[in-house]
Amino acid sequence: MRLSLGREFVLFWSGQTVSLVGDRITVFVVPTLMIFALDASPFEVGVVSMAQYLGIPLLGPIAGVLVDRWNKRVTMLVCDLVRLAAIAAVPIAYWAGVLTTPLLFVCVALVSGATIFFNVGYLVAVPATVPQDRLVHAYSRLEGSRTVSEVAGPSIAAGLYHALGAAALLVDAATYLVSAACFTAMRPWGTATVHQGSVRSRLALGFRLNWADPVLRRVVVAAVTLNSGGPVFVTVLPVLAYQGLGVQVAAYGAAMSAAAVGAVLGALAAPRIGARLGLGRTMAWALLLHCLVGLGVLAAPALPPPVVIGVTIGCYGFFMSCINVCSAPIRQSRMPAENQGVMHAAFRTATWGVIPLAALAGGSAVTLLTPGLGVLDAARVVMAVGTLLAALSFLPALGIQPLLDRAERERVLNGSTA
Repeated sequence: MRLSLGREFVLFWSGQTVSLVGDRITVFVVPTLMIFALDASPFEVGVVSMAQYLGIPLLGPIAGVLVDRWNKRVTMLVCDLVRLAAIAAVPIAYWAGVLTTPLLFVCVALVSGATIFFNVGYLVAVPATVPQDRLVHAYSRLEGSRTVSEVAGPSIAAGLYHALGAAALLVDAATYLVSAACFTAMRPWGTATVHQGSVRSRLALGFRLNWADPVLRRVVVAAVTLNSGGPVFVTVLPVLAYQGLGVQVAAYGAAMSAAAVGAVLGALAAPRIGARLGLGRTMAWALLLHCLVGLGVLAAPALPPPVVIGVTIGCYGFFMSCINVCSAPIRQSRMPAENQGVMHAAFRTATWGVIPLAALAGGSAVTLLTPGLGVLDAARVVMAVGTLLAALSFLPALGIQPLLDRAERERVLNGSTA
């Protein structure tokens, strides 16, 4: 029997689905525009990739505190409008002949900052719009939308870039308008949950909550390890494809779209796998397999590069979907609603704060190694090192399921003796 998640979640889900497709367009078009229109180096690609996550260490902690004090629905609506303006500025600057790497960095950083505030509300929005017993199904649908966007997005982006060039980014800008309209159509929700306590005390509380809870602590350590190596792989991938393997834009877009089919399957399979193995165990093994399959890119150019990229990233995405579907319910189950904003913000700050450095390190390492190895081998070496580093995230995650099982036994025991 298909579960109904209600009108409010459907509006939220619809807005995010459209917006996610637009996001994939920008993720594809920005490095493509840099490499082909601005003749950017791997280092410059890494710098702009770093800007995508720069807001996390700078704004992450304060975002959680402020969003707890604000109306979350209105905050997310405003964030959509800010991101619309920042993305639209890129093609305008290109047409005016003033687009440079520093300006692109600023626009991407503005999107990053608005996304930080948006994502704090995002994680609160789901439990605010669906019952507790349907959270996994809600996250599965959102993860399904994310992965569907990864199927359609790159092919759409490649076609739009071929037809429109920099103007393809205006499509992403328009999707933020759709998302904002969906928030406007929703009934009021997400009012301020915290009115007291200093900003400093709430900041400290968020980090303390993540570290004090043994489950959250292991999730944090696993995520930090994953994000120390994973972004290296993602940042260098377009450099490997375009400059190392000579893949054309259309072929790369098709490969990335084909690859995302695996991520869609992961989103669909994750609830069943989690129910059978346990969310914690599923997350741990998904972390390991997500990383190890990334080594598949080393099969190119011995095998056709678009096929290698498609298959490798398809498996990569399958296990990433399993991680995402399992992680959020695990964390939310450990925290009351009034503290989820600061908990999520502190979590993102700690775990995503390493991503800018990893992205910059990936681009810098390829630039440094290219004179001696050539861009192809430099990219392959850097991606392999980043992948193996990320695979170490499996170790702290192994202990999550036993802790969840113990908590469930205690809950049942307390319920039976009440």
